[in-house]
Amino acid sequence: MADSLNHNNVSTAWVDGELRLVGLDSRMIGLLRAIDQSGSINQAAKQMGLSYKGAWQIIERANNGAPKTLVSTATGGSKGGGTCLTEAGRSLLALFTRLEQQHRQFLDQLNRSLADDPDTVLLLQRLVVKTSARNQIFGCITAIQAGAVNAEVSVKLKGGEQVITSVTLTSLNDLGLQVGADAVLLVNSADITLTVDSDPHRFTARNRLSCSVLRVQQDEVNAEVIVLLPGGETLVAMVTPQSVQSLALMPGMPVWAMFKSNAPVLGVMSPL
Repeated sequence: MADSLNHNNVSTAWVDGELRLVGLDSRMIGLLRAIDQSGSINQAAKQMGLSYKGAWQIIERANNGAPKTLVSTATGGSKGGGTCLTEAGRSLLALFTRLEQQHRQFLDQLNRSLADDPDTVLLLQRLVVKTSARNQIFGCITAIQAGAVNAEVSVKLKGGEQVITSVTLTSLNDLGLQVGADAVLLVNSADITLTVDSDPHRFTARNRLSCSVLRVQQDEVNAEVIVLLPGGETLVAMVTPQSVQSLALMPGMPVWAMFKSNAPVLGVMSPL
């Protein structure tokens, strides 16, 4: 029986990015902030994960490149003496802190605008789904038929094909599956069988999708056959080189991709 997978969004921050100013290294800003807090280059270096020498090199580059000295140091003592920001250094740090706040507000505004567009959210949700399954196809739940132990869920793909997947009644309830909900199907490449036989009565697999061979990649042990579905999705089937030869598979030829209803793992796209 196929397990079910629920994709939970932990964040709606679709847009993210680091604030950078021309000529300013992010480590330098972090080091300036750490020096301002600790008053010690030694402690600031540890806080930033830098060596004492590395921290000094950053400070020297900052002081040499700025029109005014940013960091004032007093040598001597076991920890290299006291270190503090000059007025120019504090002004630069205050400027960067203010820009960081404005940058965060800008990103928040962008993410809120994206969250208000259902089509954009759906697109982004699908792009960030990551799984170990080779095949990942999206669709819409069109029917749910519950039995005594299991339920059959019909998922319509972009090209109109219907895929039947079996889930337990517990999974049906846990996932809150409903007709009309967006879903993702994960299918292992080894669970897909390819055939050129058009007679559906010769096979027991519930799912039988018409497709065409896109390309064939093989070695001495296995062969990967990538097929194209009518809706533009691709599936990868893992077969033997003997099967490739016996079926005479080549790019462009029509084939059928078959798999049982318990092969797909069904996931639902959780609302934001």
